[in-house]
Amino acid sequence: MMWNIPFSITRKFLLLAFGLAIFSLAQANDLDLTIAKYNADLVTVDTQSLTLEAALAYVELENPGLAEMSARAEAMATIPSQVGSLPDPMLSFSPANLPTDTFNLEQDPMTQMQLGISQQIPYPGKLALKETIARYMANAATSQVDEIRLQLNRDVKTLWWRLFFLDRSLEVIEINKTLLKQFVEIAQTKYKVGQGLQQDVLLAQLELSKLIDQNIELDSKRKQEAARLNALLNRATDSRIQLPTLTDIDTDLPSLKSASAIMQLAQANRPELAQQRLLIEAATARRELAQRDLLPDFSVGATYGFRQGNNPNGDNRSDLLSLRIGINVPIFADSKQKMAISQRSIEVKQQHYALHDRWLAIQADITATLAEYNRTQQQVLLFRTGVIPQARQTVASMLAGYQVNKVDFLNLIRAQITQYNYETRLWQTISEGQSALAKLVATVGEETIYE
Repeated sequence: MMWNIPFSITRKFLLLAFGLAIFSLAQANDLDLTIAKYNADLVTVDTQSLTLEAALAYVELENPGLAEMSARAEAMATIPSQVGSLPDPMLSFSPANLPTDTFNLEQDPMTQMQLGISQQIPYPGKLALKETIARYMANAATSQVDEIRLQLNRDVKTLWWRLFFLDRSLEVIEINKTLLKQFVEIAQTKYKVGQGLQQDVLLAQLELSKLIDQNIELDSKRKQEAARLNALLNRATDSRIQLPTLTDIDTDLPSLKSASAIMQLAQANRPELAQQRLLIEAATARRELAQRDLLPDFSVGATYGFRQGNNPNGDNRSDLLSLRIGINVPIFADSKQKMAISQRSIEVKQQHYALHDRWLAIQADITATLAEYNRTQQQVLLFRTGVIPQARQTVASMLAGYQVNKVDFLNLIRAQITQYNYETRLWQTISEGQSALAKLVATVGEETIYE
C-alpha cells in the first residue's frame, strides 16, 4: 500500500534525521563539546564562578573547624616553656614566738619577725623531660591541623565534583528533553497522516515526563550538595554556587605513580602518621619521667628573723638566720612510682600498636582507592571512545529508520534512553574518579602522586 506523504512533512523528517546524524558524528570524538550551556535554573549571571582552586583557598581561610584546631595548636606551642621552668619561689612573712599576754615584741628574746624565701627544685632532668613532652604534644597538634586540612580539602573536592556531575547531568537532561520533544512532534505528525500509532505519542510523552521528574530530583540533590559545600566554606548554606563552564574545567584523569611509590610517599608525608610518631616519642619521654620520679626532688629555703629589745648584758639582740634544705622520700615507690612506670611502659606499647594499626588502614585505603581510580579511568575511556559515540549513531540511525517505518518507535525510545544513561554515567564516572583522586591525595598527604 502506498502512502501519499506531504512534501513538507517528508522534508521535516529528512532535515531532522540529517541534523541528528551530523550532531552525532561531530560529537563522537569529543563528548565534552556536546554541552554548550547551563540549565537556566542553575545559572546566576551576577554570581562569580567558583573554581576548585578558589574553593580550596577559601576553606583554608574561612573554615571554623580548621581555625579552631589551628588555635589549639598555637596554644599548645606555648606550653613547653611553661612546664620547663622552675616553680615560682615562695616568699613568707611570719611573726614568731609572740607572747600572748602582752604581744610585746621586746618581752621575749625568741620573739622575732621572720621573712623567708623557699624554692622547689625538681631532680635534674625532670623539667627538661616535661618540656620535651610538651613540645612533642605541640608538634603532634600541628600535625593534626595538617591532617584536618587534608580531610577538608578532600571533602571540598568531593563536593565540588559532585556539583560538577549534577550540572552535567542536568545539561544532558535538557538535551534529551529537546530530542524527546522532537520525537513527540514526529510521532504526532505520523499519527495524523496515518503512518503512526497513538501509543507512540503517549510513550514519548511518558519518557519526557520521566526526564522532567529526574530533573526535579537532580536539582534537589544539587541544592543539598551546595549547602554542604557552603557550610565547609563558612558561607550561608543557601548561597548560590555556580561552577565554571565545561570548557574551563580539566576533566582528565591523570596517570599515577606505582602503588609501591605511593605507599612510600604516604609513609613519609601523611600527617596522621607523623602525629602518631610524635605521640610515641611523648609516651617514651613520659616513661622516662616516671622512672626519674624515683629520684627525690629538693626544696631549699632561708628565713631571716628580726628581733627587738636588749640582752641582759645590755647589748641589742642579734637577728637570726635559718637555712633549710629538704627532699621528698619515695617510701611508697612500689605502689606509686613503680606502678606509674608500668603504666607509662604500657602506654608506649599502645602508641606503637596505634601507629601500626593506622599504617595498615592507610595501606588498605590506598589499595582500594587506586582500584577505584583505575576503574574510572578505564570506564571514562570506554564511554568517550566507544559506547557513547555508538549510542548516538544508533539513535540517529533508528530515527531515520523510524521515519520510513523500518524501526519500531519503542526501540527508538529505548536507544535514546540508553544514550542518556551512558552520557550521565560518563559524568558520574569522571566525578567518581576525581573524588577518588582527592581521597588518594588526602590519604597519602602529598600531591606528587602523578607520573
